[in-house]
Amino acid sequence: MKKSVVFLVIVVLMAFMVDTALAAKAKCPQKRKTKKAPSSLYKKDMTSKADAAAGKKIYDKTAKPMACKMCHGDKGDGMGKLGMALTPKPRNFTCKKTMKKVTPGQMFFIIQKGSKGTGMVPQKTLKDKDIWNVIKYIQTKFMK
Repeated sequence: MKKSVVFLVIVVLMAFMVDTALAAKAKCPQKRKTKKAPSSLYKKDMTSKADAAAGKKIYDKTAKPMACKMCHGDKGDGMGKLGMALTPKPRNFTCKKTMKKVTPGQMFFIIQKGSKGTGMVPQKTLKDKDIWNVIKYIQTKFMK
């Protein structure tokens, strides 16, 4: 009897751990009702002149009020330490179904202005060049 109870407890715990791991996986695709950028910016793409290495530094460390990776994660999947507590979850840059609909200009607009109803706050300390560098990094690192 004791062995069967112990076995049952182990099975239940394993099922719980698998369920938790699956629930923590980044959702794809993600639905958003983010305000659309003005058409002139929506179509803009300055990433050809941007520096992905400089964007990585900003994404990982220097963006204010906090580094992008704190919410979007090291893998760009929206599973950063702070992002886990947010509803809705931060943008999953690795989700091709979602990101194919987000233009570089739209990304610029969201980084610069924030996204109402989400945890994405305006990045007021970043210069335009810095934002394009971050977008270039996101495109080359996570949107493959």
